[in-house]
Amino acid sequence: MSDDPQPKQPAPGRAHRDARSPSPDPAGTGTVAGTEPEAGTGTGTAGKPKRPKRTGWRRLVPTWRMTLGALVVAAVLIVGGFFLGYSLVRIPAANALATKQSNVYLYADGTVLAREGKVNRESVALAKISEDAQHAVLAAEDRDFYTESAVDPQAMIRAAWNTATGKGKQSGSTITQQYVKNYYLAQEQTVTRKVKEFFISIKLDHEKSKADILEGYLNTSFFGRNAYGIQAAAQAYYGMDAADLDAARGAYLASLLNAPSEYDVVAHPQNRSAAEARWNYVLDGMVDKGWLSAAERAGMKFPMPKESTVSTGLSGQRGYLVGIVNDYLTEQGIVEAEDLDRGGYRITTTLQKKKQDAFVKAVDDQLMSQLDQKNRKVDTYVRAGGASIDPKTGKVVAMYNGIDYVKQYTPNATRRDFQVGSTFKPFVLTAAVEHGARTQDGRPVTPGTVYDGSSERPVQGWTGAPYAPENEDHTDYGDITVREATDKSVNAVYAQMAVDVGPSRVKKTAVALGLPSDTPEMPEGPAIALGTATASVLDMTEAYATLANHGRHGTYTMVEKVVKDGDEELELPARKVKQAVSREAADTTTSVLRGVVQNGTATAAQSAGRPAAGKTGTAEKDKAAWFAGYTPDLVTVVAVMGQDPVTAAQQPLYGAMGLPRMNGGGAPAEIWGQYTRDALAGKPVRDFDLDVQAGAYATQAPSSTEPSGEPSTDATGDTGSATPSGQETGGRSPDENDDATPSGGDTGTGTGTGPSATGGPSTEPGADSGGTGETDPGNGDVDPGGGDTGDGSADPSATAGQITGGPGQ
Repeated sequence: MSDDPQPKQPAPGRAHRDARSPSPDPAGTGTVAGTEPEAGTGTGTAGKPKRPKRTGWRRLVPTWRMTLGALVVAAVLIVGGFFLGYSLVRIPAANALATKQSNVYLYADGTVLAREGKVNRESVALAKISEDAQHAVLAAEDRDFYTESAVDPQAMIRAAWNTATGKGKQSGSTITQQYVKNYYLAQEQTVTRKVKEFFISIKLDHEKSKADILEGYLNTSFFGRNAYGIQAAAQAYYGMDAADLDAARGAYLASLLNAPSEYDVVAHPQNRSAAEARWNYVLDGMVDKGWLSAAERAGMKFPMPKESTVSTGLSGQRGYLVGIVNDYLTEQGIVEAEDLDRGGYRITTTLQKKKQDAFVKAVDDQLMSQLDQKNRKVDTYVRAGGASIDPKTGKVVAMYNGIDYVKQYTPNATRRDFQVGSTFKPFVLTAAVEHGARTQDGRPVTPGTVYDGSSERPVQGWTGAPYAPENEDHTDYGDITVREATDKSVNAVYAQMAVDVGPSRVKKTAVALGLPSDTPEMPEGPAIALGTATASVLDMTEAYATLANHGRHGTYTMVEKVVKDGDEELELPARKVKQAVSREAADTTTSVLRGVVQNGTATAAQSAGRPAAGKTGTAEKDKAAWFAGYTPDLVTVVAVMGQDPVTAAQQPLYGAMGLPRMNGGGAPAEIWGQYTRDALAGKPVRDFDLDVQAGAYATQAPSSTEPSGEPSTDATGDTGSATPSGQETGGRSPDENDDATPSGGDTGTGTGTGPSATGGPSTEPGADSGGTGETDPGNGDVDPGGGDTGDGSADPSATAGQITGGPGQ
């Protein structure tokens, strides 16, 4: 064997590779058998040629494989990111600003009274926005809103490019996207907000209808002038509701969405050309979409907005009225206070604008214009309050509360801290007739019943502490009928009458007529007759409305309709009416109160030019003066009050307006007369239709009158009660003076006689006149017609009779 190394045998499985191993080159060509040529020679005998290497700039250009791969990866990332974002981004709750609304208060005729709320917005249903206004907004902001998707990528890219190239900031947002920004998100310009806006818009487009989205957009967009939403904008610029907008006005409001401040041509007249250009663009878009005819478009003129519209503030009377209406809504259980604070209520009140304006003017003309606050300190104390009610419906039609809510916050029509004075006396008479009261000597209490009108006469039959208040100016009237005592507001008579009726019955009657049962300072004693009660002006108006309505009482109403969030009408409580006192009792009182206007302390009220009944009153120390009066169609109470503007303490009004004293027959009655005349202007004049107490016009003389045995007959044919004779038992009757502190005294127990009534002229504190008095022709007292008899006739022949009777209540 040879010692030379032997070639290795190929291992199993590797034969294919060994077969390609180089072979000797027997020819010396330099080519080894079984090898391929080098790359680039193109002379290989087997396989494919190698790709040439990329050199120079070509190395920077991605290959098609790289490009395709990048696109695939990008598509995967975009699709994945979209689905990830869609799943992660939720539709959030509305932002705080978007849900805030103002409460809108309307007069009975639908005109705006006031708006209350930090955000001036009133959301309304889409059906309450005119189609012209809807189309105008679509033409301005998103003409393909109903046919295209919620987002427009091309518009977004175009807007971004225009913004980047300095062509102005543009949102490129559809109406849906703008609504999402307004309602769900904030206004900051960030990528995060835009991403959220994108995904929420897509989701919202699947969950809500186009109509719902458009409605939301129109209620959340800002139009300038502090108006959020198209309803507030329609009021701010044109003083009308969104439902009444025509194409021209709708197009202008739509133009404002692009630049709310700049396009307000009243605030910025220099920008009118730009605003008109935008307005024309909107109208042209409406024509292009078929929402407006070319003929209509050609005839349109630019609708100049109002320079000043209804104020949304709370100055003047508005703040008072809003507060009173809000209290009414919550006290009646119509709206919870918390819900009212959140806003969104459209409240139609019973207030009538014509009457409201007339009330303010009457107070200004008859009171405020007469004050000299620079030279008379007492004039700085003067305040006024008033309320007016339709007696048939119970609707409050007008109120006066103060000179300006932002200057004097306390509403004078509803405050309960000033004495009502002698305006309370008619309730005593009503109670007397209602309960068939009799005097201490048994005579029935009627308008013709004679009482001792001596000042500081102690009340008889009163078992409590001695009470003997003085008449105004300490005037002694002697024997005087209830009718004349009412004309002259004689305190001695009414204090005694309250005891004759029973103080508890007087209080019960006052409450039945309309005073709250918890009215302060309404004691069950003789002082109740003299008006120590501190009822509000509105309380007293309600009570007098019951008298005007023939004794039928229903609580007053202040609200006609309440709508929440533009479409949900709330149920209002039904008004219950009942016969609080008999018609006879109410009408008898009315017949007596007519004399107060015709011949008594309230002749100034005759300026109303209509049949009227009423009563004056003055609080202790002239701290307040009242007139409560009514016609068959309207009941109004006016009070002038004294209050220190710094300390808020009650102050006397002696010397106010340059007069010795303030009284109900002065400014209150004068205000009442002017207001009633203007408020009822154009309304037919109606007289009272009265059904009075039997024997109301017959004189019931005291015991000293000579008996004749003949019954008296009143002017209407009723037979009056015979004049009794007998002894009056008990002490002296306390009487309340409108401005005097009652004085006490020992109660007498002997008998007393009353002379024939010879009434002389006298006046209530500050009254314009004291009446005519009643004359005694010798056979009994006769009402000569100077006092009101209900039908203008007098009792011609009241003959004294004789009846013996004991005390009764």
